Formats: sequence, C-alpha cells, structure tokens
Amino acid sequence: MARQRPEPMQVVKQRRDAALNAIVDGVPYIRFLNIAFDRRGDELTGVLNFDEKLIGNPLLPALHGGVTAAFLEVTAVITLSWEYFLPSIESGELDADAIVKDESIRFPKTVDFTVDYLRSGLPRDAYARAFVSRSGRRYASVRVEAWQDNHARPYAQASGHFLMPQPKAKGS
Repeated sequence: MARQRPEPMQVVKQRRDAALNAIVDGVPYIRFLNIAFDRRGDELTGVLNFDEKLIGNPLLPALHGGVTAAFLEVTAVITLSWEYFLPSIESGELDADAIVKDESIRFPKTVDFTVDYLRSGLPRDAYARAFVSRSGRRYASVRVEAWQDNHARPYAQASGHFLMPQPKAKGS
C-alpha cells in the first residue's frame, strides 16, 4: 500500500496564514487597536502598531494601561486559540471559511486575567508573546510578556486562566 504524498509546504503555510487571519480579523476590537500577529512556524508574536489614539497620558506620553491589558489578553487568547485549532488546520479539516462562518466553532473564554505594569509603555510599536503553561480539555493557564525595543526589558506581563471551548451540543 502506497503512502500518501505530503502536501507541499507552501500550501500548508497558506492554509495556516489564512486561518490565523480569519481568527484575528473576526474580532473588531483587534482591528480597532490595530493588532497584528507575526507567525513563525507555530510561534505567534502579537504586534501592537502604534497610533496616537493609544496614548493614555499625553504628558509623558505613555500607552494607556487599558490598551496594554487588552493587547496582552488578545495575545493570550489568539495564541491559545491558535494552539487549540492548529491540529485541525494542519490536517485541512478546518479552514479559514469555517472559522469565520461556522457557529459551532468556539474560542477560549477568559476566567481571570492579572496584569503587572513594569514600566510605562512608550509611544512606539509593542510586541507580545504568550506561553501556554497548561492546556487541558476544560481549562488553560497562560503567561504573556510585552516589550518594545528590548525583549529582555518587558514593560508589562500578565497571567490568565481560560475556559477551553467545549463541543457545541446538538440542538443548542
């Protein structure tokens, strides 16, 4: 019996990018904050593109604390969703259209989220990376770090707990 030939890597990359864009573009608040994600393999880095509307204290100037918290939480949820959906995306079972249109697809829900502000966020682009500490069938724990010019000097960090999506019951 002949083994199936693997798909070309370019096709897999296109499917990954389309699925990631569908996950991100499906949330209007992410578009409002102008957050993008850079994917390298299975690792995601959130990018908060600077805009004057993100300034909370114009005298310093510094990024608004709520923007920083939202950026960290969005990075955590998108990274957790990405890791949750990646096997289905890789196999071709789930595509970008399904993510956008299929109402049975659910995303992780925040249970609690704690932010530590380590220094003022400067008026420039910011980056964040989430690390999934534990992800089970019902619960996940995630840690997030945000930095601007130097990855070794984060300006904020957070930890959160999330309720993982459960399959939608038939008839609901």
